Amino acid sequence: MNDLPDFAAVQAAAARIAPHAQRTPVLRSRSLDALAGAQVHFKCENLQRVGAFKFRGACNAVFALDDADAARGVVTHSSGNHGAALALAARLRGIPAHVVVPEGAVPAKLAAIEAFGATLHPCAPTTAAREAATETVRRATGATLIHPYADPRVIAGQGTAALELLEETGPLDAIVMPIGGGGLASGTAIVARHRVPDALLLAAEPAGAADAFASLARGERVVDLVPDTICDGLRATIGAIDLALLQRHAVEVLCVPDADTIAAMRLLWQRLKLVVEPSSAIAFAAVLAARERLAGKRVGVLLTGGNVDLDALPWYRISAPDAG
Repeated sequence: MNDLPDFAAVQAAAARIAPHAQRTPVLRSRSLDALAGAQVHFKCENLQRVGAFKFRGACNAVFALDDADAARGVVTHSSGNHGAALALAARLRGIPAHVVVPEGAVPAKLAAIEAFGATLHPCAPTTAAREAATETVRRATGATLIHPYADPRVIAGQGTAALELLEETGPLDAIVMPIGGGGLASGTAIVARHRVPDALLLAAEPAGAADAFASLARGERVVDLVPDTICDGLRATIGAIDLALLQRHAVEVLCVPDADTIAAMRLLWQRLKLVVEPSSAIAFAAVLAARERLAGKRVGVLLTGGNVDLDALPWYRISAPDAG
C-alpha cells in the first residue's frame, strides 16, 4: 500500500493536535511492578479529552481537512469513544458531525457523543449495518468519512500517544497496547520501530474477539468472527490498512480472557487509583500474562480509555483478586 502513514505523518499529527489534545501523564507503581516482574510505565490516555486516546486520531483527521471539505462536516460509525472524539474535534473546528451508533452501545458513551454536539444515527449492531448507514449519511450530507481506525490520518494521530510515552521514558524494551480495529496498534508500531527498533510490540486482544490474531496467522483479514467480550471498544474487525502495518512492523497479538482483563481493571483501580475501561485494562492483563517474557524489562503500557459504566462494574459478576 502506498498510502500507509509513516513516522513523518505522526510528527505532523503531533504538531497539528498540540493546541487541542492533553499531554497525558505516565505513571508508575512499585506494587504493580512487583506483580508484573518488570518496570511498567503506564501512559494514561484515560485522562485524555473525552476520556480516551481516540481524541488524538479524530482531532488530527478533522484539522487536516481543507476548509471546503470541513464545511460539509464529518461522519463516522462508533460504539462510543471515537464518536465522542470526532464530535468534540468537529465542535472545536465549528463543523457538523454525524455518528452512526449500533444498538446496544454503552449508554454513557452515547450520552457523551450527544453532549459534544453530534447528530446520532442508530443502526443494527453489525459491521455491515454500520457501514451501510454511514454511507447513507455521507451521501445525504456530503460529509467526509473519518473511519474509526482504517484511516491514515487517524492512525497517525493515534501514534502520538506512543511518541509522547517514549519522549518521557526514553527507550523501552516492550510496548503493550489494546487492539480492536488496529488504529492505535498501527500508529504505535510506526513510532516504536522508528525510535526503538528492537522493542517487543504486543497487542492485547480479547480471546472472544480474536480476529487480529487470526488475521496475522492466516496472512489475510478474518472478518467472519462474531465478537463475544466485555471489551466493547475492541469488538471491531481489523482494518486492511491496519493489518498491513501490523505485518510490516512485526506486531504480535496476545489473546486475553475477559476474566483476566477484569482482574487487571480492578488492580489498576486499587493500586493506581485509575478508572479504566475493560478495553484499556486488557493491556495490563497481557503484561501479567506475559510475565516470564517481560521479566526485568522496561515496559510501556497504553491505558487507552476510562469511560466506565459505574452502574455496571464488571467485578460484581466475575471474581477478581484482592489488592491486599
